[in-house]
Amino acid sequence: MSGTVKRREDGPVGVRGVAPEELDSRKEVGARLRAARRGAGLTLRQVAQALDVSAGTWSAVENGGTKIDDGRLAKAADLLAVDLATLRGTPAAGSWRDFGPLRLEPPLAGALDAFVELGYHGATIRDIAQRARLSVPGVYHHWPAKQDLLVALLDLTMDDLLTRARAARAEVDGPVERFTRLVECLALFHTYRRELGFIGASEMRSLDEPDRIRIAATRQEVQHMVDDEVVEGCRRGVLTTPTPKEAARAVVTMCTALPQWWSPAGPSSPETVARQYVGFALDVVRLAR
Repeated sequence: MSGTVKRREDGPVGVRGVAPEELDSRKEVGARLRAARRGAGLTLRQVAQALDVSAGTWSAVENGGTKIDDGRLAKAADLLAVDLATLRGTPAAGSWRDFGPLRLEPPLAGALDAFVELGYHGATIRDIAQRARLSVPGVYHHWPAKQDLLVALLDLTMDDLLTRARAARAEVDGPVERFTRLVECLALFHTYRRELGFIGASEMRSLDEPDRIRIAATRQEVQHMVDDEVVEGCRRGVLTTPTPKEAARAVVTMCTALPQWWSPAGPSSPETVARQYVGFALDVVRLAR
């Protein structure tokens, strides 16, 4: 998104010609942004200045008249101190098992495809542009560097996973129950969102500072959730591993490795894999029988 109306080959992108469902989505995102801005005690002009857009453009975003791209939405989430998934409106608490189609704007979709196939360092902006069906200048117009695309994708990955993990954990009481929900959540995410999970596991090293520290902290928060439940389970005597933190790390690593081998063309659905991995995980932490 920029201070001017974005254009496609067939003309400007505005309310006219926009599908009703997309317009509804813009309005919903805009309303959440407005509520988050007000909750943060910021004026429209202050947010616009911080995000390097005009006040008029940001007003249009909040009113659903202009689409905000994923990169700037991630920056708005940081500025307003809210989860990126909260601004998008998905997943809501209680729907952490629901995975609809992954919808990314073309440059991000092209970058994801290129990074999975070629690796971050092996992929060029030309590779990304070809997959996005855009020109190289068309990608650079809204994404100044390849690093910006990687940051946006990893922000999306970690924010979505963290939101789902929090919802899964809050659904039940007791360390064993919370642990099994977290394992199920991790397994479902790394199958349904295997491309995002793959770069989340393989490309953290490609991030520049300070984004590496920030995004790694989100990943560590998910790990700490699992650590806490295993430690608590051992304290209560319902789990018996002598090394709870090491066992918890082994379980999370097992789940994050799923994108390396799981395929939707294979014999096992994400739900089947999740059930199997819950069983594996309980063996690792030594559930008291």
